Amino acid sequence: MKQLTVILLMILCISCGQKVEKEDLEFLSGYWEISVVEFPSGDKKRYEINTTVDYIDVSGMEGYRKKVQPLPDGSFITSDDAENFSLSSRDDAYIMLYNNEMSEWEEEIEQLTETLLVLKNNEQIRYIYKRYHPVILD
Repeated sequence: MKQLTVILLMILCISCGQKVEKEDLEFLSGYWEISVVEFPSGDKKRYEINTTVDYIDVSGMEGYRKKVQPLPDGSFITSDDAENFSLSSRDDAYIMLYNNEMSEWEEEIEQLTETLLVLKNNEQIRYIYKRYHPVILD
């Protein structure tokens, strides 16, 4: 009986995983706020308040990502610094490939919906983002 329960739980966990489809990549563009970082050890770091958010812009299979600082009026402080990336399909997953003068790295898009973005890097660290919605103060 215990074996059957374990098998059923494993099937449930596997079926709950949401495969990212090519049409889902349209959700990547926009403002994203980090909410949790999960480490391979199981430790988690939660972010309740963020002074910066990530802006991602994608056109076709290429894009860039930059940090911006939201202001109370709904605008952003930004700089010209951005990390360019290309998107690639590999092993039934989509990968963001970064390459600059100093290094290259990649992040797998584990989940992507209109409101949720989960990225995993080469060190198996998982970054969980939620769609950023500005709070505009009058």
